Amino acid sequence: MTTSTPAATGTPAAPRPARRRFRWRDYGRPRELVVRYLLLLFVLAITVGPLLWQFLTSLKSTTEDVFGADASLLPQHPTLRAYEQVFDQVPVATYIGNSMIVVVLSLVSQLLFSTMAGYMLSKPAWRGAKGVWLLLIASMMFPFEAIMVSLFLSVRDLGLVDSLVGVWLPGFVGAINVLVMRAAFLAVPREIEDSAMLDGAGEWQRFRYLYLPSALGSMSVVAINTFIAAWDDFLWPLIVLRSEENLTLTLGLARLQTSSFGYDQRVVMAGSVISLIPVLVLFVITQRWFYKGVASGAVKF
Repeated sequence: MTTSTPAATGTPAAPRPARRRFRWRDYGRPRELVVRYLLLLFVLAITVGPLLWQFLTSLKSTTEDVFGADASLLPQHPTLRAYEQVFDQVPVATYIGNSMIVVVLSLVSQLLFSTMAGYMLSKPAWRGAKGVWLLLIASMMFPFEAIMVSLFLSVRDLGLVDSLVGVWLPGFVGAINVLVMRAAFLAVPREIEDSAMLDGAGEWQRFRYLYLPSALGSMSVVAINTFIAAWDDFLWPLIVLRSEENLTLTLGLARLQTSSFGYDQRVVMAGSVISLIPVLVLFVITQRWFYKGVASGAVKF
């Protein structure tokens, strides 16, 4: 069997689409582009600049100035001496383990309860859903400092002072995460759920196989926010924890500034970089799902 080409049959070949040339004016006027990129560079400088400065400061030797007229941005003699001193002065491995315990407990509880609560609030069929939603919104108006004393008294009455469970318990679920998951579940078309119900799918099956797969982006937003909040928390662990072996990483690294170890700005900066590494690694791994969750309207209530 032979195949005929357009030339053999006499029909003209379809013209190839012209390749579009890149032109700067397609993205706005030159003056507008200059202003736009200057603003982006300014935002980049005030966000990434401090992180870059503390990393470069941690690499400086003891003979280089950190502040003053003779200080330079780039280290003249880069060294890892500050990082070695961090591990020599404080038990970093113990602090990281304690922080990871709090982070894992927070991730499990936040993902579990925020998804279930968001799923229930996305259902308009039960009485009182609007009132619960309004209470969640109202609870976000009070800062942590306003309820800090009552939270500590509750944790003390439960006998959880100086324990990692006492650090985790007040933040086992957050109102903002519940609202994020509620918005994600509301985006699921009602017709799809009706079709699943006609096929005999129960409540748990619809939640497991219909709603959860469509909310993976929002769940990644909840996971990243929970990880950062639990990992970087300083005030509440400072109130609850007492003993050295129970300190979290941020609280333990703060002891680098105490008089017993001496104050060295390079060592403090090295400790800050160490505490920042897990957050950067998590964001690099989950950034695709994070942006997907934000773009799909996960933060819109």
